[in-house]
Amino acid sequence: MKTKVIDIPAQKTIALVAHDNLKPKLVAWCEQHKAELEKHKLFATGTTGKKVALATGLELTPLISGPLGGDQQIGAKISEGEIDVLIFFWDPLEPMPHDMDVKALLRVAAVWNIPVACNASSADMIITSSLMNGVSQREIPDYDGYLQDR
Repeated sequence: MKTKVIDIPAQKTIALVAHDNLKPKLVAWCEQHKAELEKHKLFATGTTGKKVALATGLELTPLISGPLGGDQQIGAKISEGEIDVLIFFWDPLEPMPHDMDVKALLRVAAVWNIPVACNASSADMIITSSLMNGVSQREIPDYDGYLQDR
């Protein structure tokens, strides 16, 4: 498939997701980076969003719980160009009953070329990047061109 380059606005849309064992770590990370996160639009899955909002006071758009379809909601928003960054603290040591949803979400994030952080170290790198608060560009699949060629 052909690709195209799009502009990513200075105000990013960030999705926050965490597996149960890592929700406290994501909450702590959000507390640490609250001043930076306040500059951006936030979405979060179910319980994660509730815990982040209660602990930080950050304004976010809540989705449903990940295992009930929240991961898929975020994946859909990524493919529709509505999510610019995915912060997903997933637990590689814990079996997940919705493992297929997790893999699908990570796959969609890779297809649409968005930055993904799977732990605090990578999330720190993203949130402190010089690209975080400015307009940047991203190469994505040219789906419109694909439809025209069919």
